[in-house]
Amino acid sequence: MADAAQDPKADPKGSARLAKTQAKAARKAEKARRKASTDPADMGRFKQIAQAYKITHEVDKALPFILLGAFLVPVIVAVVLSLVIGYTFYLVMLGIMVGLLLAMLLLVQRVKRGTYHRYAGQAGSAEVALQMLPKQWVSAPVIAATRNKDVVHRTLGPGGLVLIGEGEPGRVRQLLAGEVKKHERVAYGVTVTTLVMGDNPGQVPLAKLADHIRKLPKTLQPNQVTDIKMRLRALDAVRPAIQMPKGPMPTSARQVRGSKQAMRGR
Repeated sequence: MADAAQDPKADPKGSARLAKTQAKAARKAEKARRKASTDPADMGRFKQIAQAYKITHEVDKALPFILLGAFLVPVIVAVVLSLVIGYTFYLVMLGIMVGLLLAMLLLVQRVKRGTYHRYAGQAGSAEVALQMLPKQWVSAPVIAATRNKDVVHRTLGPGGLVLIGEGEPGRVRQLLAGEVKKHERVAYGVTVTTLVMGDNPGQVPLAKLADHIRKLPKTLQPNQVTDIKMRLRALDAVRPAIQMPKGPMPTSARQVRGSKQAMRGR
């Protein structure tokens, strides 16, 4: 009888209390994990925006004054108009909403610029731009690299299969040529576009890389992207391990992209 009393299965109420306690402990542990996480997926909308502001303010000291000005100008205009034509409450509320929207839009732009400034010149920095691409694009940073830190990144999306090289132009073009041959054998029938990231003529700067890729003519449908992605797995499976970090702190880039998603709503 004592054993039966101690067995939760023999006591429905005891079993329910145990399940409730375990569920509560699991919720508490998950809450603590999300609170300590730096992944934007674990952050709330306002925390994402605050994190983006904090990261950007480190390299953009004028940010608070710019955002304050963007907010105050529409409010001041609304107040002046209300003194002339009336409708004080409605005009002031409109000015506040326009000011908040303008400040948010400016924050997005300053976040992007600050992120590119932070990572410009670092090996693997093209990954930051790839993190800014829409979800339709599937990116693989640093699929090939040399000891001299010349690297090739890959992204696949509506604009086709794109290889991005960064490093010394002569060496990186040779590296890109080898990767083009490998990819054409796997993704047969698909044109491989190559880009060299840099600030010299014929190259694409880091700050313009994501926009350049996004504006490529649409050549692939979603089902084609999925098919090519599956075929590329076979190519990646036989690659030797690359002995270099995959880009400069990709978590920070994800924080920036997460803040952008928060600002425009999920």
